[in-house]
Amino acid sequence: MKKKAAGLIVTAVVLCALPFLLPPGSLNEPTVTASEQDGLPVVGSYGQFKKLLKKAKTNYVVAEAELSMPAAAAVLEARDSGKSAAAPDFSATNTQVQGVDEADIVKTDGTYLYQSTSREVRIVKAYPASEMRMTSRISYEDGLFTPLEMFVDDKKLIVIGQANSSVELAPLPASKRAIPYYRHNQLVKALVYDIQDKAQPRLIRQLEVEGQYLSSRKIGSSLYLTANHYIDTYRILQEKTELPGPAYRDSAFGEQYQTVPYSDIRYFPESLQPNYLMVAGVNLDEPKQKLSLSTYLGAGENIYASPTNLYVAVTEHKAEPIKLKQGESLAPSFAPPPLATDTTIYRFGMNDGKIAFSAKGSVPGQILNQFSLDEHDGYLRIATTSGNMWRTDSGTSQNNVYVLDSTLGIHGKLEGIAPTERIYSVRFMGKRAYMVTFRNVDPLFVLDLAKPAAPRILGALKIPGYSDYLHPYDENHIIGFGKEAESDKDMAFYQGMKIALFDVSDVTKPKEKFKTVIGDRGTDSELLRNHKALLFSKEKGLLAFPVTVYEWTEEQKAKQDIRGYGHFTFQGAYVYRLDLEKGFTLTDKITHLEQADRDKAGEGWYESTKNIKRILTIDQTLYTVSDDFVKAQPLQGPKAVKTLPLTK
Repeated sequence: MKKKAAGLIVTAVVLCALPFLLPPGSLNEPTVTASEQDGLPVVGSYGQFKKLLKKAKTNYVVAEAELSMPAAAAVLEARDSGKSAAAPDFSATNTQVQGVDEADIVKTDGTYLYQSTSREVRIVKAYPASEMRMTSRISYEDGLFTPLEMFVDDKKLIVIGQANSSVELAPLPASKRAIPYYRHNQLVKALVYDIQDKAQPRLIRQLEVEGQYLSSRKIGSSLYLTANHYIDTYRILQEKTELPGPAYRDSAFGEQYQTVPYSDIRYFPESLQPNYLMVAGVNLDEPKQKLSLSTYLGAGENIYASPTNLYVAVTEHKAEPIKLKQGESLAPSFAPPPLATDTTIYRFGMNDGKIAFSAKGSVPGQILNQFSLDEHDGYLRIATTSGNMWRTDSGTSQNNVYVLDSTLGIHGKLEGIAPTERIYSVRFMGKRAYMVTFRNVDPLFVLDLAKPAAPRILGALKIPGYSDYLHPYDENHIIGFGKEAESDKDMAFYQGMKIALFDVSDVTKPKEKFKTVIGDRGTDSELLRNHKALLFSKEKGLLAFPVTVYEWTEEQKAKQDIRGYGHFTFQGAYVYRLDLEKGFTLTDKITHLEQADRDKAGEGWYESTKNIKRILTIDQTLYTVSDDFVKAQPLQGPKAVKTLPLTK
């Protein structure tokens, strides 16, 4: 039984391009706001917009998107009212900030397991494991919508994804363009389902915005979504007919796409980018609340959110001034001028689904990811790498920490950390920060941020390898996930996956208390790029993550060629017991592959629908999830396994 998609979208930070050719406004149009209190100038007109785009061409920044998505069909597989009691204890997505949820491809509410794949969203009755079964599917088999990740709460499932769709566009006024036409567009969609009846998820609202999905956050019942899209500057500057501003649609207030008038679009004079940054918000528990939308010329790459503020960071490259001595002249050169890299940060206040621009700042260098930013006691701390590792002069790489005040001005700074290296991971924890840099060895720095105006280094530890992700264990211990490394003269070559527990009880002398190495060169884990792949419970002493293992043959071991890659031996989940007495104890290796799969693999292994992607717990049961299966087994005791095939 198929149902037509309606639905809702939510809080959005979106950078959109190639605007829909639509008349702005309608009787049921969501509220479009251009704050008179943010101190930013208004674009005002299409002519001024084109002038700004010409200026922005000299300050071009490519914003990074993560992934790429109309009607959904709910396919009923079993009657299930969804009234079962949830387990008393279940794992949640590993997030950066407590109370700020992050979307993921697998979620659980303690009874049901929700999984997003490229063609459907599945709802599985998971607890108790003896009753595990498929409850329903939400299918997107036309291929026009691709689910990417989702949020789940007691009543709603929010599926976020990307759509490629030909949309009928209404005509502009007759004086400019007389007839409607179709245009193929890339759209970000958020679909909100009522899941009080798990067997019949019901699409209740939908929001669409031109662009590519970047990231999202959910705080309570308020959803905040970010996306971006580069503006086709060349086309707009060549087009003689006026094109309207960026388009969006909220199904709660009509089926027609709306556009933002240029009189409501603001820009940042010092940071012009050929993108639309649209910032919107909605409280999902208030179905009559209109979409709050603000639009800026801007760009975004990394997103960080505290419980009250959303930060959008973007890298900017600007030509460095060339200093000449008196009497010197600049020699002709075809080489581009050296570039200085800065990170610009936009802050938006968040409250009950409403979002408003509040400040803008800039610091030298480039951030690594969302963990490079952290808000604490009214200050924003940010870690960057500036310069280039290949340079040997004053332009060589160095690492820095800046503390920004409420206006996002620099209040304190610590520069010049680990010259010639770059940041591989950073984690802020209260009044401390932990930073890992790497070139030949892995220095772990312990930083003191107790005095925001004067951050300082407390201690450092140099060991082989590096950590791509740092996770707190307690206030005196931190876990590092990365790669082991072996040095050969002036170069280091990564080897197997390394897990280390660092003891920072004595902040001046941090030490590596325990470590374990998985496999050899070629071993990899999604955890090294995506923190959501980690399952960790200090209370249970449990640590688990997906991993693909490559190991040397006996012949390779004899040669000890640190440049040589191993051969594929395993894909699945490694499960550890972790405590401060014994360190890491491998308790299980779980795979969804059969022997035939391993035989076909040969020396290498690539993406497979049987690859374990997430591990979670409900009560005392451990669940491993791939696109093809869910496997459930007790955390302790006999390893009786219940397997549920997920494919049709």
